[in-house]
This record gives sequence, C-alpha cells and structure tokens, in this order.
Amino acid sequence: MFRILNRRVLFKRSRAAGLAAAALGGCLALTGCGSVQLGAAAIVGGQRITTSTLTTQVSELTGYYNAHKAKVQLQFPASQTAQQVLAWLVRFQVRDQMASRMGITVSAGDIQRAITAITAEERQSGQTTSLTSIAVANGLPPDLVNPALGKYEAIQAALVSKLGGTGATSSAAQQALSTKFNHDQCLAAKSLRIKINPQFGALDYSELDIVAAADTLSTPQPGASPSPSASPSAKPQLTPPC
Repeated sequence: MFRILNRRVLFKRSRAAGLAAAALGGCLALTGCGSVQLGAAAIVGGQRITTSTLTTQVSELTGYYNAHKAKVQLQFPASQTAQQVLAWLVRFQVRDQMASRMGITVSAGDIQRAITAITAEERQSGQTTSLTSIAVANGLPPDLVNPALGKYEAIQAALVSKLGGTGATSSAAQQALSTKFNHDQCLAAKSLRIKINPQFGALDYSELDIVAAADTLSTPQPGASPSPSASPSAKPQLTPPC
C-alpha cells in the first residue's frame, strides 16, 4: 500500500548504507553538538518534541543496533541517526493530523492488522529479518514499531479507502491517488507549522525527511560548476508545496 503513495517503499534501501558501517557514536547523545533552543528538537502543532525524548529514542535504536549488528544493516550514515529518528517522530504527528482532518480513527485491531500486513509485505520483498530489525535499519526505534508504525499504516489504509483508492489498479488511477494523498499530507504538515531545531537540519516536505540545512540551503559560489548529481527534481522541498 505505502509503495503506491508518497515514497518508493515503506523502508528505504539507501545507496548510502555502506557509509553506516561504523559504530553509532559522535553526537548521538545530542549533547555538545551545538545549542538547543528551548530544549526542543522540533515544534509540531505548537507542541515540542523535546531533545530529551529524541535522546531516549536514539538510545533505544542504538541499543538495539549494537545488540543485533549481524542482522541490521543501517540504511543511512550513522552520523545521521538523530535526524532519521526525528523524521519518524514528525511523520507520526503529521499522519495523526491527516486522520484528524479527515475524521478518521483506528482501533487496536486495525493497528495489529496493519503490522501483520507490513510484515507480510516485507517478506514478499525478500526480507528474512524481523520487522523490528528492518525498522531499526531505517531509523525507526524498536519501541515505536508497535503500535506507532502500525497506527501510521492503519491510518493510511483508512485514508486511501476514504479517498476512493482501494480499487485503484491502473497506473493513472494510482498516480491520481498518490497526487491527492500527497497534497492532503502537505496540507496537514503545513497546518502544524513545523519548526525543526537548526541543530538537526530542516524539514524536506516532499519526503518528510530531516535534511542537512548547511547542504541544502547553501548558495553556490559565483563561477562554481553545479554538482554532477544535482538536478532540480532531486532538490529537497523545504517549504510546503501546497
């Protein structure tokens, strides 16, 4: 289901995975890495995601990774762990806002069915490790797999149904569904007036990722040649496009 919509796959298989071979370290404790404004890693809908909460979740992910290195291949550079975790915390709140705007609620049964469906989908894609290991490899702390990830996916299923996309099988129908879903997601994110602490970067609205502000916001020097890999379509969308 998620593959039809706003990302290639639920969990990304990043080409940068090889960069994550080093042990998690650096500034993952979120101290000594720059000033923290008002103790907030982000402000979403007027509510803080505190640096304390982020530190705890990063510690949960790091602990699981260190205990299961043989089964977990990080899909991101280890130095970006805090950004990966923070992005998931933001996504969950945006998804909750989408549900609120559309009058959708999900039950415990809906959440469990979503977890079962995600697990089956990952196995069909050739994954042999547990859903928790796959989640951790993609920056999602293990204690947020169930119920947070299940709720996230259960809400999506309900949203797709409400948008009339349950039977969308043709490419044109799937594209129309994706466009509508992404637009509604953008409106939900915009309504939350999300602010990311510059210590961690900036929000990319096109993917709901936290990206390095220094890289994405810098202006090329006069006379400098553009990067061969740079392209307008690949540039992060740092302001709501809706």
